[in-house]
Amino acid sequence: MERIQIKGEMLRWARARSGLDSDAFSKKFPNFDAWEQGTKLPTLRQLRQFAAGTYTPLGYLFLDRPPEEKMPISDLRAGLGGYPTTPSPHLLDTIYRCQQRQEWYRAYATSHDLDPIPFVGTSTNRADILTVAEEMRRAIDFNVDARSSVRTWTEALSIFRRQVEQSGVLIMMSSMVGNNKNRKLSPDEFRGFALVDTYAPLIFINSADSKAAQMFTIAHELAHLWIGAEGVSDIEPRTLPGADVEGWCNQVAADFLVPEVEFRSRYKPFSPLEQELAQQARYFKVSSLVILRCIRDLGGINRRDFNLAYDRELEKAKQARARQTQRSRGGDPYRTKTVRVGERFARAVITSTLEGDTTYAEALSLLEIATLETFHNYARRLGFNV
Repeated sequence: MERIQIKGEMLRWARARSGLDSDAFSKKFPNFDAWEQGTKLPTLRQLRQFAAGTYTPLGYLFLDRPPEEKMPISDLRAGLGGYPTTPSPHLLDTIYRCQQRQEWYRAYATSHDLDPIPFVGTSTNRADILTVAEEMRRAIDFNVDARSSVRTWTEALSIFRRQVEQSGVLIMMSSMVGNNKNRKLSPDEFRGFALVDTYAPLIFINSADSKAAQMFTIAHELAHLWIGAEGVSDIEPRTLPGADVEGWCNQVAADFLVPEVEFRSRYKPFSPLEQELAQQARYFKVSSLVILRCIRDLGGINRRDFNLAYDRELEKAKQARARQTQRSRGGDPYRTKTVRVGERFARAVITSTLEGDTTYAEALSLLEIATLETFHNYARRLGFNV
């Protein structure tokens, strides 16, 4: 049985890159220490299992030294959650999958003579904040009335997602890489990213984040599309205003969701802060962190009290996120699929496949569906006659 000589440095790099904790790693690869020290060599089969288990391309393990893995799009993260800024394989693979889908959809859109999306790249981060926020509200047709009338953040998020898709944007949301529940996406590493293209603008949202936080991230990534600046973000509403891309997009996102004029008319500066945060967040269907930022922008709270209140509300949001994760098991797999890949994208892939322009093998890969039967069931669920 052939055994393969691999440098210990490469094995250690793959282990660190995987992000697996010590117990999980030891159970998966009990011979790792011997491989690393060279007292025992892995077989090719074991090496393939190691590469798959550490989410590492097999060829990388044969290199003399670890490669420098660069983010394929602008890295705009500030590392606010204390998460390492070196991109994890989970983040990289998510971006690569979305780029593949974007490339496919662009070819589909141009071959079907679809119009380019008119608002992509029409502004700059020097444009007036309120003007751009109003342009976005008109284009997306997602005003405060549409949100305040629904009962929950989940309903508001669903409406927002549909409106974004109807504007021509591909929107994909997931808390894991593909269908792999062992490859969780951490909101501490990133909350979302935008991929710019006039025919296939794409937003990806890390749905491991809270529903209210996802609302803000969608608005933030929309602002990225408006100025044609793609990148991955770990933004949060605390980010200070500024002329930089992230600061500008944060300001636009805040006013898009909570228009300054309307907030001024509703804000009660002498009410207890926690009560005001809860009431306004419920009305505008955003997180209390966004409302707290709006209060700060109006001068309703000093810097020290803002930071104290922000940390308190951030801890509440983390607890809510943990409860949401516990409740989110199960559900309708076809509905989940539509959220993960986006209805606009799914319909395009199914249409192209049924027309004979896309192979079933490619369709299954693009939609991350395992069998032809599931593909046909999903198509029927979306209203196709198959």
